[in-house]
Amino acid sequence: MLRRGRPGLIGLAARTAVVAGTASAVSGAVANSQQQKSQAAYEQQQYQAAQQQAQIDAAAQAAAAQYASPPAPAPAAGVDIVAELQKLAALKEAGILDDAEFAAAKAKLLA
Repeated sequence: MLRRGRPGLIGLAARTAVVAGTASAVSGAVANSQQQKSQAAYEQQQYQAAQQQAQIDAAAQAAAAQYASPPAPAPAAGVDIVAELQKLAALKEAGILDDAEFAAAKAKLLA
């Protein structure tokens, strides 16, 4: 016996199950898509915040470097500091330089 027209109780239950299953799958896909979009937006915000922090840090370092004391000048090329200090010590021992003159000459040489 073949029945034509409206489906029976089993057919109706099967159709309802297919519709409900499809709705659940679509709903899950939409929720997953929304979650991925919000995660991507969050990661973008974190990246931008890190970039801004890096710019702030660079500006702070530049400002600190601007107000820092300049480095001591390097000794003139060809000047042997050790030899010059030995000459000054020899002049002091010989009595040609007193303690104040020796200290001033030494400070000038080391500066």
